[in-house]
Order: sequence, then C-alpha cells, then structure tokens
Amino acid sequence: MKTAIISGICGQDGAYLAQLLLSKGYKVVGAERRSASGSTWRLEKLGIDDEVTIEEFELIESSTALKILDKHKPDEFYNLAAQSFVKASFDIPVFTGNTTGLGVTRVLEALRSYNDRIKFYQASSSEMFGKVIETPQTENTPFYPRSPYAVAKAYGHWMTVNYRESYDMFCCSGILFNHESPLRGEEFVTRKITSQLSKIKLGLIDTLELGNLEARRDWGFAGDYVKAMNMMLLQERPDDYVVATGETHSVAEFVERAASYLGIDLVWEGEGKNQQGLDKNNNNVIVKVNEDFYRPAEVDTLIGDSSKANKVLNWKPECSFDNLVEMMVKEDLDGLENK
Repeated sequence: MKTAIISGICGQDGAYLAQLLLSKGYKVVGAERRSASGSTWRLEKLGIDDEVTIEEFELIESSTALKILDKHKPDEFYNLAAQSFVKASFDIPVFTGNTTGLGVTRVLEALRSYNDRIKFYQASSSEMFGKVIETPQTENTPFYPRSPYAVAKAYGHWMTVNYRESYDMFCCSGILFNHESPLRGEEFVTRKITSQLSKIKLGLIDTLELGNLEARRDWGFAGDYVKAMNMMLLQERPDDYVVATGETHSVAEFVERAASYLGIDLVWEGEGKNQQGLDKNNNNVIVKVNEDFYRPAEVDTLIGDSSKANKVLNWKPECSFDNLVEMMVKEDLDGLENK
C-alpha cells in the first residue's frame, strides 16, 4: 500500500485528491496547520473524514514536515498548502511569501534530507502568467506575476524545478488554471456568485457585489484536476504540466450562466465599473460592481493549453463549463432550501 501526504488536505483540492487516492488504495495522511485542523467539512461532505489521518503541519516551520515524514514514511508528498487568496496577498505580502513561496523550499529541503526518493508534487498556479506574454499559455510561456501570491507561487515553482535538476529528485509542478467545485470557499468569486445568486432567488438577499466583471478565466472542475496531480507522480520521469480546459469565460458569463440555471432572466446595463445586472422580470438591480473588489494589479485573461498533459498523461477535462456552473448552483440552492 502506498502512503501519500497531502498538505492542505482540508481545502477543496486536498479533499478531492484524498478521495481519489483512497479509491486507489492509498493510505492518506493530511498535513494541516493547527488553525485549520477543525475545518474538515469538505472531508465530511465527501464521506472520507474517518479514512484519513491528520497531522499538524506548518509551512513556516521545517521541523513539522520532518516529523510527519519520519512518522509516516510516505511514497508521495502533495504540497497543496498555501496562503491562497490572491487579493489578500496584497494586504499580507510578507506572510504570503513566507508560506506560499519559502514554505515550498522548507518541504523540499525536508524531503531531501530525510529521503530524496519521495515523489513530490507542487501546486503551481496560472496566476504566475499574470500579464500574459502569449495566448494560450503553455509550460514554456514566460511568467509575469501580478500579485504577491503569484510571485510567491513562481518562486515555489522554480524551486521545485531547481531541486529536480540539482538533486535528481522526482519533483513535479502542476500549473493549474482556475478549478472550481461545490467545495470551493465562498471567498472565491465563482462560489460567491452561485451562493449569493441562490440567496437572491430565495429572497434572502437583494444584490451580489463583484469586482472586475470582464476578467476572463479558464475554469474547470477540481475533481478532474486532482487526477492530473496523481498522474504526474505515476510517470517514469518528473516534469511540469499545464492543466486547463482551453476555454476562457468572463466573470459576467459565469454570472449569466448561474442566473440562467436559477431561472433569473438577467440583463446588463452600463459598462465597466458602472455595469450592473437587472432581473428583467421586475427590473431590480441584482448585480453591482464594487471597486473594493478590484485588485491593485488586475490579470485580464488566462487560458491554458494542456496539450502536453493530454499527450503524456492522457489527461483531459471531463466536466464542461456549463455543467460546472450548474453543479455549483444546484448544490448551493439545495443547501439553502434544505436548511
């Protein structure tokens, strides 16, 4: 039986990855910071909370990684833990760099000193492309990060490459584009949209406030993307892969799809920061732009080319954009109606 350690197991990706690995016969150990150890609702929702062991782990303290490695002697280590909120990274750039960036080095160094044959996966991000140099983005597209989060992710990415090339370690980075699900936290824009529009539908709130409605992203389903993570560590040679759908949609489009599934006939008025969405049936404003939700440096468009992952890993997304939005809306609406 293989043993895998997943840092950030209580997050969206960690929960789906744990479910996948358990289904493949792995022993799964979660590495989670003390403050998040009680946030196991995602594992509970998937019905796997009793099947995983959770150990205390801090990205800012190397000794915690060494303790877990020595106790569980894993075959694979998936580093999904991070300060993962892009906008918040502008407010806490030092903490973001210390966890999301230097934290990767701490884990890599722990692996190198304990057992450099343990396979390592690093969760890189499409945010590293930032102010894009080319479209679509591939593994060879230069990075131009536009937030402290993206800068920290780029550092972690290159440290992963460096340890692979310097010490012949099996280290892979998955450059994952936006991936969502009903397990997404409501602080993320997609889940905010589906949750709050469901509340509007039920008359619980009046309006949904968002930032840049024209920002375009390549959105996929997290359950599909964790399969690529595992596939990377099952290859003969370590490498880095873009994981994406190859489609791009605006935030406004996401709102439109979600509203449609809820039976809300949405029409837009105005442009840019003055744009607003109205319910055609009663002319009520239900979507507003709030400049407080804009980033200091915006990323306008991201779209990935996952041809390499398709060719080498035989990976491709299974869930469409429309099905993703519908899945998230249904989960939020059902949850509210059954409260």
